[in-house]
Amino acid sequence: MAVIVSLLATAIAVLSLLFATPANAQTTPAPTPAASAGTGDVSTQYSIGGIIRAGDEPVEGVQISVEGSGFSEVGTTGADGRWAVAVPGPGAYTATLQVDTLPDGVAPRDPDNVTRDVTIGTTNTVNVLFPTGEGTAASGSIWDTLFSRFFYGLNFGLLLALAAIGISLIFGTTGVNNFAHGEMLTFGAIIFYVFTAMGWNIRLAILLTVALSAALGWTQDAVLFKPLRKRGVGLVQVLIVTIGLSIVLRYLYLYFFDGGTRNIDTGITDNVTIGPVTVTLTSIISMGVSIVMLAFVAYFLTRTRIGKATRAVSDNASLAAASGINVDRVIRIVWVLAGALTGLSGVLYGLYRGVTWDMGFAILLLLFAAVTLGGLGSAFGALVGSLIIGIITELSTIVIPPDLRYAVALIVLIGVLLFRPQGVLGRKERIG
Repeated sequence: MAVIVSLLATAIAVLSLLFATPANAQTTPAPTPAASAGTGDVSTQYSIGGIIRAGDEPVEGVQISVEGSGFSEVGTTGADGRWAVAVPGPGAYTATLQVDTLPDGVAPRDPDNVTRDVTIGTTNTVNVLFPTGEGTAASGSIWDTLFSRFFYGLNFGLLLALAAIGISLIFGTTGVNNFAHGEMLTFGAIIFYVFTAMGWNIRLAILLTVALSAALGWTQDAVLFKPLRKRGVGLVQVLIVTIGLSIVLRYLYLYFFDGGTRNIDTGITDNVTIGPVTVTLTSIISMGVSIVMLAFVAYFLTRTRIGKATRAVSDNASLAAASGINVDRVIRIVWVLAGALTGLSGVLYGLYRGVTWDMGFAILLLLFAAVTLGGLGSAFGALVGSLIIGIITELSTIVIPPDLRYAVALIVLIGVLLFRPQGVLGRKERIG
C-alpha cells in the first residue's frame, strides 16, 4: 500500500507543479472573460459564457449576443475559444450564436438551433454550448488535418487510458464489469470543479480530489462488493448491482450539480502551437500527467511485490490464494488504485471537455470498448485499446460528422474481435 501512496503522491506533485509553473512553450495569451464581454459591467458577479470548438480545436473571434430584460451585449471568443458576457443580475436571457462570424469550414451542427434560452437564478455563472462541426477550423493541407486529428486522438486516448486501466484491474481481479465506473470519473471531475470554484489552492484541490476518489473506490469494495463476494453472489447479479449503483450516483449528481456544463478555471489561458495544431496549454499538461501516471502504473505492476501479486490474482485467484497471497487485500488495493486513477482521469477530462453530471456515463461504452479491444483483464491491453479508440474516433471526423465518431470506434471493436476475440494483448486461455 505504501508503494501506491508514494506513486500517487509523486504523480500529484508532478501535476500540481505543472499547473503551478507551466513549462516553457510557444504560447499565445488569451483575453480574459472581461475582455471578451464587450462593454457591459464586468464588476457584476453574474455572467453567461462558454467555449466554441471545431472538433477539439478552439475557435477565435466568434461572436455570441446575449439579450434579455432590456440588456444587450456581445461576447467574443478568445484564442482558447472561451467567451463570457457579464449580465446585470438574475433573470431570463437569450444567447444567440452569430453564425456569420464562424471561420470558413466551420458551421453549427444544427443550423436551425443557434439560440439558447438561459435563466440565471441560484447560480452566478451559466455556461452555454453551441456545438459546431462540418469541417475543421483550419484550411491547411490534408497532412496538417491528419496530424491535428492524430494529436487530438492521442490526447483523448491517454485520458481514456487512466480510467480504462481501472476497469481492467477490477475485472481482472474480481471478474466484475463495473458499470458504475463512469460515475467514479464524474465524481473526480465534480469534486475538483467544486474545490477550484471555491478558490482553493490547485495543489490542495488535486490532492483531495485524488484522495477522495481513492476513498470512493475503497468504500465501494468495503460496503458493497466484498460482502457480495463473501455471500457468493453470482457475477450476473453483481453486474445488475453495478448498473443500479450507476443510476443512483448519476442522478445524485444531477440533483446536486444540476444539468449544466461547467468549465474548470485553472488560471491557465495560454495556447500552444505544435506545427499545424493549436491546443490549450492545459491539454499539453494533461497529456504529460497521463503519460507519467501510466508509467507509474507500469512500474507498479511489473516491479513491486503488490503489483506482481495483483497480476497473479488476475491470472488465477485460487492459485494465488494457495500460494499465500491475501486475495481480499489485493482486491481492496486494486479498488483504491482504480478509484484514484479514475478520479484523476475525471479531473483531466473535465479540463478537456468541461464538467457535466453524466460525463462518465457518456464515455462508459468507449471505456469498455477500449478494455475489450486491448484484452479483458490486461492493464497494458487497456492502454493500447484506449489509444486505438482515441485515435480512430478523431481521425474518423475527417470523413464523417463528429457526432458519429464513437460509432466508428465500436465498429472497429467488432471488426477486431471477429478476427482476434481475445483482444490485442489478450491471451486465448482467457476466453471461455
